[in-house]
Amino acid sequence: MLKWIDLPPVWLVGFLALAWLQAAQYPMGLGFGETWADMLGGLLVGGGLLLIVMAAMEFRRYKTTIVPHETPERLIQSGIFKRSRNPIYLGDALILAGLILRWDAVLSLPLIPVFVWVIEKRFVIPEEDRMRRTFRMEFARYCEKTRRWV
Repeated sequence: MLKWIDLPPVWLVGFLALAWLQAAQYPMGLGFGETWADMLGGLLVGGGLLLIVMAAMEFRRYKTTIVPHETPERLIQSGIFKRSRNPIYLGDALILAGLILRWDAVLSLPLIPVFVWVIEKRFVIPEEDRMRRTFRMEFARYCEKTRRWV
């Protein structure tokens, strides 16, 4: 049960709830201007969703698992995975940043690097360890040509 609760979308929802609570309970009026924040926030959320969809399509095309706690059967190096080894997590971070801006939760901006740190420790590093053991040299070559985040 705990394995299914400990998933990146659950972490994202938790961080989003913190940002929303900050915006609702402690509005500081430190925004960047409603129009700019809405536009930039919308672009970040849209970009994050696009990254997630593109990555999910690659997982589906390669018929391998998208579940973080499982070892994939194939190493995906095409599509968005040519640019980032973790486009879904990058998309999550963009969604968090975008909604923080849209909600004018400026005091919650430090949640973004904290979220990235949590995701990296809880998911990215263990996934990469499993991939390194499973795909060995192929994964090493992939790591040399593709960055972890961007």
